[in-house]
Amino acid sequence: MALRVAPLLAFSLLVLGTFLAPALGGANDAEDCCLSVTQRPIPGNIVKAFRYLLIKDGCRVPAVVFTTLRGYQLCAPPDQPWVERIIRRLKKSSAKSNRNRS
Repeated sequence: MALRVAPLLAFSLLVLGTFLAPALGGANDAEDCCLSVTQRPIPGNIVKAFRYLLIKDGCRVPAVVFTTLRGYQLCAPPDQPWVERIIRRLKKSSAKSNRNRS
């Protein structure tokens, strides 16, 4: 009887692992998501880059992640005027540096 239980147990674990695999992959993707955002404005002069993490990317909290000059990652709400100002400034300075390289 023990011989029959072992294959059944192995099969059950295989099936269970198949159903859990997509959830584990999604959890790995979610490691990049923000759990919350700051409502306090971040000084634009300390920010060197940004990226969006949105609900369509699998995140529960939509955010703009600012990378500071010191390498810190700060999560901000994408719909705030101060966030939009920082993004415009970064895009403008990026466009200027691209023109200077040409």
